[in-house]
Amino acid sequence: MFTGLVERVGELIERKPTSGGFRLRIGSALAPELQPGDSLAVNGVCLTVILAERDEIHADVGPETVRVTTLGTMERGTIVNLERPLRADQRFGGHFVQGHVDAIGHVEELRQEAEFHWLTVSFPPALAALIVHKGSIAVDGISLTVAGLGGDRFDIMVVPFTMQHTNLGRIKVRDRVNLECDMVGKYVVRAAELAGLTLSGSRPGEVTH
Repeated sequence: MFTGLVERVGELIERKPTSGGFRLRIGSALAPELQPGDSLAVNGVCLTVILAERDEIHADVGPETVRVTTLGTMERGTIVNLERPLRADQRFGGHFVQGHVDAIGHVEELRQEAEFHWLTVSFPPALAALIVHKGSIAVDGISLTVAGLGGDRFDIMVVPFTMQHTNLGRIKVRDRVNLECDMVGKYVVRAAELAGLTLSGSRPGEVTH
């Protein structure tokens, strides 16, 4: 279980093909604090540490993870968000993040308001019922609040600290991002489906604040 509060960023040093997947080699100062077998969220994807030594972390990405996340297409030099799992004796910030990506989103727009930044991210239709206005969503593993919502896109406002300490400081229009919807919302939607309720949303492209 993660919180969506990024601890460090790392840099992808190598993405080596394996049988059906890849092995990632990531440079980060977090490496000395990890052991083989530890869980680590990389851009919001829960991976298992295979090797951690000096300033490098090695982790495998399987075929399903390649299919549903951005990890299989990252280029060398890509900056990634890193977070270790929540400890039982820690304060809880952010929101419940499992590291199980629901879909890939696309950055549609970037704009600045004073020292803050707005991002508009589009998402596939299957996620429409899982995203709520003022609710939480993880974007590349970062816990963020949905500030505006349409049928196929949402707005988030990013504070300067987050821009400076995560990969959002380098994000560009048309970039792909990993999306994980709020876990509680998923159970609510599933319960509604089993009860035979019909869910509806805003028209595609319409963002409401």
